[in-house]
Amino acid sequence: MKFFLLFSALGLCWAQYAPHTQQGRTSIVHLFEWRWADIAEECERYLGPKGFGGVQVSPPNENVVITNPYRPWWERYQPVSYKLCSRSGNEDEFRNMVTRCNNVGVRIYVDAIINHMCGVGNAAGTSSTCGSYYNPHNRDFPAVPYSGWDFNDGKCKTESGGIENYVDPFQVRDCRLSGLLDLALEKDYVRSKIAEYLNHLIAIGVAGFRIDASKHMWPGDIKAVLDKLHNLSTNWFPEGSRPFIYQEVIDLGGEAIKSSEYVGNGRVTEFKYGAKLGTVIRKWNGEKMSYLKNWGEGWGFMPSDRALVFVDNHDNQRGHGAGGASILTFWDARLYKMAVGFMLAHPYGITRVMSSYYWQRHFENGKDVNDWTGPPNNNGMTKEITINPDTTCGNGWVCEHRWRQIRNMVAFRNVVDGQPFSNWWDNGSNQVAFGRGNRGFIVFNNDDWSLSSTLQTGLPAGTYCDVISGDKVDGNCTGIKIYVSGEGMAHFSISNSAEDPFIAIHSESKL
Repeated sequence: MKFFLLFSALGLCWAQYAPHTQQGRTSIVHLFEWRWADIAEECERYLGPKGFGGVQVSPPNENVVITNPYRPWWERYQPVSYKLCSRSGNEDEFRNMVTRCNNVGVRIYVDAIINHMCGVGNAAGTSSTCGSYYNPHNRDFPAVPYSGWDFNDGKCKTESGGIENYVDPFQVRDCRLSGLLDLALEKDYVRSKIAEYLNHLIAIGVAGFRIDASKHMWPGDIKAVLDKLHNLSTNWFPEGSRPFIYQEVIDLGGEAIKSSEYVGNGRVTEFKYGAKLGTVIRKWNGEKMSYLKNWGEGWGFMPSDRALVFVDNHDNQRGHGAGGASILTFWDARLYKMAVGFMLAHPYGITRVMSSYYWQRHFENGKDVNDWTGPPNNNGMTKEITINPDTTCGNGWVCEHRWRQIRNMVAFRNVVDGQPFSNWWDNGSNQVAFGRGNRGFIVFNNDDWSLSSTLQTGLPAGTYCDVISGDKVDGNCTGIKIYVSGEGMAHFSISNSAEDPFIAIHSESKL
């Protein structure tokens, strides 16, 4: 009986690390700032059919409407209440999206803002996405309700009330981040109001949460909130399923707070991943792709079964957050596709693909002064996602997840799921290749000269379609064909000037 109880406890504990994606689906896409109506459509017409596992959505709760600058992306990170209305849509539209996405096997993960309410500098009033009254100066948020008792003003020991020193873990967790009013998460009332909000989302059918600004909360306080959460809806999930949790902890190794402090609560965002992969793909600081042979824990990352990874996110693609100039984004499309391809082929972590929008970049003293720009809009109303004849997006939306090379590597990861990292090859420089058991093989040429090599793929004999240069359509390849011999050998040629200097084949791309 004791063994059974221990096993049950372990099973429940383990559940928050699993994203509850359907069998054969492995990757999350962040549809940053998309409207709920557009996400519902995208689940049905594209994400479900193409094998995406789930969607991270922007914060759905009521926030301050900021007009100077005009409707920046970061207004979504300034909560006023936990009512479900934002520029992405109202509660009915949110419910409709969750239902429609779940019905086609695509899970929804909510970006949950629980560390703070809006900034102290906002004027009192009803300038919010639902029209609720709030007064940050008096710590008055009647739509929750929160009052002065519910914030960390008395606990923070800095003169300004804000974080002044990131080497002091007490300041980082008890003081205001960028002027945002810091909630007193040690209080059961505050924990209960947050849990009430998250449980409302669970009842609607969401599969889990990205916990924003986790580094700015004590791990024990986060755990206390998570302990109050209900099991997932049995409409779509097995009985007893716990919400998937991944916590935003920026830890590049130089501060007092470590990612490892948070792994007991769920997965943690591994920010070193994109920062270091960007440095390697850019060939900065003498880095080479051949050094990626022991990628993962060998590079000082957290354990794979605790990590959520990405090449870029909504913060650092704008120069915020972590990683600085090494971060690769859609603006560097050729290198970016290689980095995302590598991430999706490599077994480390749970992978999240970014899906962005364009903005008018303008640099002054090396800084993009337009990094605040909100989503494409007409007078503050977010523009719908339009789909071009070539399946890319219009109306100012980038939609990297629809780029053939990225969409096909999402499929590659699904095909090779559970297969070991195998058949590594490199030329000692920036030409590398590796397999995933007997299910997939990928080759990169990031050198300034051509690659021409015969390599052991580990795949069964046959003709395969390269899924980077094209697709397998009606029993033929629209791109390059790769011939694998009876011994598993295949010849690869990749010019250093190729638009996409990498080739990927897998068992389902075989003719």
